[in-house]
Amino acid sequence: MSQGVIEPRERRIKGALARLVLWLIVLLPATQAYPQSASAEFPNPGNAHMSRDQQQALGMQAAAQVYQQMPVLPDSSPETQYIRQLGKKLVATIPAEHTWPYEFHVVAQKEINAFALPGGQMFVNIGTVTAAANESQLAGVMAHEMSHVYMQHSAKQAYKDEWTQGFAGLAGAVAGAAIGGVGGQLAQMGVKMTEEGLVLKYSRTDEAQADAVGAIILYKAGYNPQALADFFKTLETQGGSTPPQLLSDHPNPGNREQAIEKEIRNWPPENYAGDSPAFQKVRQQAMGVRAYTAEEIAQGAKSGEWAALNRKNGATFSPTAASAGSTGASALASSGTASAPAVSLPNVLPSQRMVMTDLGPVKFERPENWQVMMPKQQGQDVTIAPQAGINSNGVGYGVVLNGIAPPNGERLSIDDATRQLVQYFQQNNGLKVVGDAQPITVGGVQGRSVNLQSTSPFPAANGQPEKERDWLVTVPMRDGGVIFMMFVAPQSEFGRFQPTYEVMLKSMRF
Repeated sequence: MSQGVIEPRERRIKGALARLVLWLIVLLPATQAYPQSASAEFPNPGNAHMSRDQQQALGMQAAAQVYQQMPVLPDSSPETQYIRQLGKKLVATIPAEHTWPYEFHVVAQKEINAFALPGGQMFVNIGTVTAAANESQLAGVMAHEMSHVYMQHSAKQAYKDEWTQGFAGLAGAVAGAAIGGVGGQLAQMGVKMTEEGLVLKYSRTDEAQADAVGAIILYKAGYNPQALADFFKTLETQGGSTPPQLLSDHPNPGNREQAIEKEIRNWPPENYAGDSPAFQKVRQQAMGVRAYTAEEIAQGAKSGEWAALNRKNGATFSPTAASAGSTGASALASSGTASAPAVSLPNVLPSQRMVMTDLGPVKFERPENWQVMMPKQQGQDVTIAPQAGINSNGVGYGVVLNGIAPPNGERLSIDDATRQLVQYFQQNNGLKVVGDAQPITVGGVQGRSVNLQSTSPFPAANGQPEKERDWLVTVPMRDGGVIFMMFVAPQSEFGRFQPTYEVMLKSMRF
């Protein structure tokens, strides 16, 4: 399938399709708190529809901003060394398949706060260390913040925010992570720099989940999970008219203490760790650290004071992981050449093992060895394909998926929508129609199936151009929009892929 199909917004939409709006069909299912269980088991964090590399890169770049705009203690300081040892103890409880490369830093700020960035960079204010009554409470705050990373709340937030602006905006949420625009991306993820410092925006549902997962981390690390609720409760009683920033950034989900108590009620009893001499020692040392108010930090950030002070003190941050860039469609699309070589069939054949993919409005099974690649720019397609099946000219093996929605609440029949889509592909991508549209049932909904033909982005084994079969399937949605999928492979090899494509269609649920 030519790259023009991958990037439909880059060409002028002609004919009747000009009245339609392309939209991306990605919507994160609403987050929910997790039910209590008889054992402390980590929940599945779900899919944020943003790759780990993208989240880490954004978090790294945000962390670099912190070192420019806030006073950070050097790695050699007793406070940082202690926080990192405590952090390692907590990280060790998280299942390897769901953990992140957590790193811990201490900010010389008086206000009580802590925040963990996407990908695992975590900052603890010195005021939090001195405010905690014991190690369990400090560990509780850290475990709570780590849980936001575990659940990928910031990455998910980007999609929830964009959903309120319409389907098309969702592509932009991924695009920024793939090609730049760090400030805008972090803002979409609820990460922003204010006069009080770098803060993250979480919902009450996020907070309930972070409490639940944080309690599991504490329990498995040998601390009383109730310490987390105790610390928040203490802050609430001290808040007065200006509550601590930690409470402002982390809205109370309601009955926090009772919810944690209910969650841990049936867990096997443990001999929880008592107070720690190491904590009391570092807490005493922390009280003597030169710390700054949020107002002082805001003023110093304007003059560049903290960047200079951090360099002088040896508090430097090297975002090594950020240079790794992103994975997915953007990286793959730029990796090919204009004259791509022929593909070795074993490198693109689908695995017999299918895994479920959840894109919000639609769920379906895909081959385990095929990747889900998000778009580079707003309005582009979701691509499900083997890495070797894509080059700079387009997708040669796999599936592209998108949708159209009529403006102003109009509704199109599935026949009209299919006809206009076909016209669009004919006029803008040079596809030829092979036969008439036929009825097809997908997920209990009657859609349309049309066979088209084009030139594959990959040559045949002899180096000559190869004909490609493009199987278009359209399915109407309740809101009047239409989801469409284009299954592609060279004409000579399509029969090897068609059974997998049919399994994908059969598994689809809307």
